[in-house]
Amino acid sequence: LILGESGTGKELFAQAIHRLARRRQASFVAINCAAMSETLLESELFGHEKGAFTGAVRSHRGKFEYADGGTLFLDEIGDMPLTLQAKLLRVLETREIVKVGSNTPVKVDVRIVAATNKDLELAVREGRFREDLYFRIKVITIKLPPLRERREDVPLLVERFLREFADLHGRTVTAVSAAAMQRLTTFPWPGNVRQLRNAMETAVLVTPG
Repeated sequence: LILGESGTGKELFAQAIHRLARRRQASFVAINCAAMSETLLESELFGHEKGAFTGAVRSHRGKFEYADGGTLFLDEIGDMPLTLQAKLLRVLETREIVKVGSNTPVKVDVRIVAATNKDLELAVREGRFREDLYFRIKVITIKLPPLRERREDVPLLVERFLREFADLHGRTVTAVSAAAMQRLTTFPWPGNVRQLRNAMETAVLVTPG
């Protein structure tokens, strides 16, 4: 379970966990639990059979099946509807999924990495998050501090994003000046790593050299 403010790099951290694990040869599959309706999220997670609902013209593999043998990253799990929380708990306990419109269980072997910017303990007390699921996913909890509290990471992230965007946009930018790095390191970055990443893409695009 990875906790942290929005934009702190929770998915980057989850990808690093995957790359360093024995599952690294299998897939890393990510899904944002806050980005879709409950019905669509259920179908995306567990899959569905043809004819399971209006518009289901063919069978669909869910993210659990795509991540079999690898890692499934459940981003913003704090926003998952309660009914789906119960189904997710069942999957974690049995290691089986049941597609929408089917009664046949399918075995899956998936490492779950979940992330949220919510206070899950408060959500449990307020009845918005299942206590049993909370204890099931917090076997190992990692708290990512905001970027303003880990300024020593800024140069490393700047170097990574510089290479990424120079390659992406075909630019020849290879370094950041000392003055620019000083500004980047001392800026508070309220949007965290996401804001820094966007700033670096802008810098690579507009620099004249």
